[in-house]
Amino acid sequence: MDPSLRWDDTMFWLLDDLIIGEKQVPNMVRVKICGLKTPEAVEAAIEYGADFIGLVHFPKSPRHVSLVEAGKLADLARGRVKIVLLLVNPGHALIDEATRAVSPDYIQLHGGESVQDVRSIRTRANLPVIKAVAVETPEDVAAAAAYGKGAELLLFDAKPSSTALLPGGNGIPFDWSALKGFNSDKDYMLSGGLDPQTVAQAIRETGATIVDVSSGVESAPGIKDLEKIKAFVERAKKC
Repeated sequence: MDPSLRWDDTMFWLLDDLIIGEKQVPNMVRVKICGLKTPEAVEAAIEYGADFIGLVHFPKSPRHVSLVEAGKLADLARGRVKIVLLLVNPGHALIDEATRAVSPDYIQLHGGESVQDVRSIRTRANLPVIKAVAVETPEDVAAAAAYGKGAELLLFDAKPSSTALLPGGNGIPFDWSALKGFNSDKDYMLSGGLDPQTVAQAIRETGATIVDVSSGVESAPGIKDLEKIKAFVERAKKC
C-alpha cells in the first residue's frame, strides 16, 4: 500500500471535523461527558468511548474547576477526544484567560448570551462555539435557529425553573417532542436529564446523533460515577 494513503491520526481528525460540521450518517451517535473534575473521571470517559469531555468553569456549579485545573485535565485528554470548556456569560478577559490556560477544542456557552455575543466570542477565541439553548416549548427550539451562523453546534437543554441556581446540569428532562420539525444543516447535542436508563429512548425519539450528560452519571452533585459513565456510553453507542 502507498504510505501516503494510510489513515494516520491527522486524517481521522480531519474526518471528525467534517462530520461535526455536517449532518452525520446514521448510527454514529457521539457522546459528551460533561462536568469532569478528576483525572480518573477523564480517563474513564476516554476509555469507555466518549467523543467529547466537558470542563465547567462556573463557580456556582458543583462541577466547577479552576482554569489551572481545567488545563491539567485538558492536557490528559488532548488529541484523544474533543475538549469542551463550558463558560457562562463570559467577558473578554475571561475568554482570553480561558483559551490561554485550557486550549480547548470548543467553547460552550451556557448562559444568556445573545446571537451577537456568540459571534463575538467565536471570533475572539478563534474557536468553534457550542451554544446551549434552554427548551420548554417548540417555540424555544425554533428561536434557536438564530444562533446557527455563530455557533458550530446547538445544545438543547431543559429550561431551568425560576428558582434554579444553575443554567444547566439540573438533571431535568424536557419534552423531546419539542424538537419535532427542527431543521438544520448541522447536528445538535441533546441534553437535559439524560442517564443510562433514558439515553437510548431519547436517541430513538429525537434522532439526535450527539448526546450530552452530566448529572445523569453522578453519585452526588459533582461526583462522577465511573460505572454510570460506562453504561451511558455503551447504551448510547448501541443506538
